[in-house]
Amino acid sequence: MATSDKTEQATPRRKQKAREKGQVARSRDLVSSLAIGATVLAIAAQSSRFVLTWRGLLRRVLDASAAGDLPGTSLLFWTAKSMVVPLATIIGLAWLAAAIAAVSQGGLVFAAEALQPNLSRLSPASRMEQLFSLPSLGRLLKSLLPGMAIAYLAAAILLRDWHSILNLSHRTAMGLGSYGTGRLFEIAWKSVLVLLAWSGADYLIERHKLNRELRMSRQDLMDEYKETEGHPTIKARIRRLRRQVQRQRMLADVKRASVVITNPNEFAVALEYGPQLPAPTVIAKGRNLLAQQIKQEARWHGIPLVENPPLAHALYRSVEIGQSIPPKLYAVVAAVLAAIYRAQERATKKYGA
Repeated sequence: MATSDKTEQATPRRKQKAREKGQVARSRDLVSSLAIGATVLAIAAQSSRFVLTWRGLLRRVLDASAAGDLPGTSLLFWTAKSMVVPLATIIGLAWLAAAIAAVSQGGLVFAAEALQPNLSRLSPASRMEQLFSLPSLGRLLKSLLPGMAIAYLAAAILLRDWHSILNLSHRTAMGLGSYGTGRLFEIAWKSVLVLLAWSGADYLIERHKLNRELRMSRQDLMDEYKETEGHPTIKARIRRLRRQVQRQRMLADVKRASVVITNPNEFAVALEYGPQLPAPTVIAKGRNLLAQQIKQEARWHGIPLVENPPLAHALYRSVEIGQSIPPKLYAVVAAVLAAIYRAQERATKKYGA
């Protein structure tokens, strides 16, 4: 199918199948940008504590050296303790930010198909072809844009503070370190904003690209409908068979009827009534050919047939099979049943005698 024919939006089923294959709109730049931003914030928050920690470590080492009690294990332990806590905090925050960014874009996706071994990925020829392809060139240009923006931002900050930089020789070591740290932090957080803005745009681009790749043609929609709903011919045959079974079951229930109300040729409604039922119940109904079949079953089982067109029409229109008749028809149906019972009683007395 030509690509130009794929003009329809992807259905939820196609999106779900693509998700099972690992095809989810995600921007790697957004993950890395949030991780870098968390790292910058963690370093800024830990900077004063980091200086105090190392100052304390230096004082402890000098005191131990002056006292002549400085084993190598203690120095290693003090150094590791001073580095592990701040580094663990920074790495943990960066990992947490990256995980949140990855999950927020497409949720947790486990694609078993993507984990299957694929020897083509190990082929140097295919890797070289991917390296010098148009998509690879596009990714390279896409990565150069934020880099150029960050370089321009850093140059603008340096030009802005150029006179202050020229006078740094007059500052103390602490003032020089404070000034340099401040400028680096400014470049860092502004660069993070640039990366976040670019990665947000990149996510929208990747989402649009995925939606375009998942587009379907009208033939694809028809094939999917056949897979999910079944072929129309087969569905029609199943419905026809289901109606036949229901009709046979309904005709078999006619033998339990107390009376069959007819129109006389168009409608036929079979009613069942007994002490166990709160009201007369419709157990079969039909019109035209099905009405004739109901009347034939009634004659075969000796069920009385009563011709009452208004009542037959009302029962057929307002009562479904298995439902009791409405209260407004109680009097009419009761009169019919009473007449049938009287006739049966007279016949019993006549032939019984």
